[in-house]
Amino acid sequence: MPHPSPGPVARLRSLRYVELLTPAFTEAADFYEEVWGLRTVEAERGAAAWLRGTGEEHHVLHLTRADRTGLGRLAFAVATPAEVDEAARRLEARGITPVFGPGPLDQVGGGYGLRFTDPEQRLVEISAQVEAVAPRGRDAAVPVGVTHAVLNTADIDASVAFYCDVLGLRVSDWSEHQMAFLRCNADHHCIAFNQAEWASLNHVAYEMSSVDHFMRGLGRLKHHGIDPQWGPGRHGPGNNTFSYFTDPSGLVCEYTSEVAQIVEDAWIARVWRRVPELSDLWGTAGPPSKEIRCHMAGSPDPGPLASTSLEVSA
Repeated sequence: MPHPSPGPVARLRSLRYVELLTPAFTEAADFYEEVWGLRTVEAERGAAAWLRGTGEEHHVLHLTRADRTGLGRLAFAVATPAEVDEAARRLEARGITPVFGPGPLDQVGGGYGLRFTDPEQRLVEISAQVEAVAPRGRDAAVPVGVTHAVLNTADIDASVAFYCDVLGLRVSDWSEHQMAFLRCNADHHCIAFNQAEWASLNHVAYEMSSVDHFMRGLGRLKHHGIDPQWGPGRHGPGNNTFSYFTDPSGLVCEYTSEVAQIVEDAWIARVWRRVPELSDLWGTAGPPSKEIRCHMAGSPDPGPLASTSLEVSA
């Protein structure tokens, strides 16, 4: 008889933060604080910075100086250290050995966690008990936090299967067989996979509190001489507003708001057609430019552990 599936290793609560690798560290750190609207929690001069939004997470973006651009890690929240320990046991049962932990995280914000790599060598962190931060008002048109990351993959079916089977994400929708939108909570997606020639980061999206905050944020960027490279508009899958930009590293960042909320027992995933009127329900954004498509494709990313690309240990 076939063995039953061991089930997901943990119940993920949210996408906590992303780490980005950049050779343009100083310019990127200035952009995300002075223009994008995040606030630096701590920094190592010229080497690393940890930035927060208006939400409860200690930091939502970790920038690290490196000799190439890329994704440093994806960090997910779980409720307790006991869940981290159980995740380690379940990973080992699947033949996946953590590259760190479980144990105290020796990093800004602390916490208790573990890290492991997915089949395309992305570094995934699961953590609990990360330090709290003082409340920050939400009146300003700045991000609450990271709401999703879109990842380019050379094998969308294998990537979706891994993140669902191992990490317990659920498929919310497909965009034909080109994109898959995965959730870990009521938000329509925290991770999406895009079928591509190679594994790389497509973009990182930051949540704005409302459509008004979203539009005022675009106004602030315009004041800095920065116009959207695609947007503003509203996507069909997820129903979220969108406007895409590139940071000084050439990595794509998005302002978004009003992502669809899933009622778990009532939601039925659908397959969306890839046509302009469904990519942008408002019809305001026009087609994505060749430039933004190029930035979203990125370059092949072997993962942060594949070489000595980091100039600072995190």
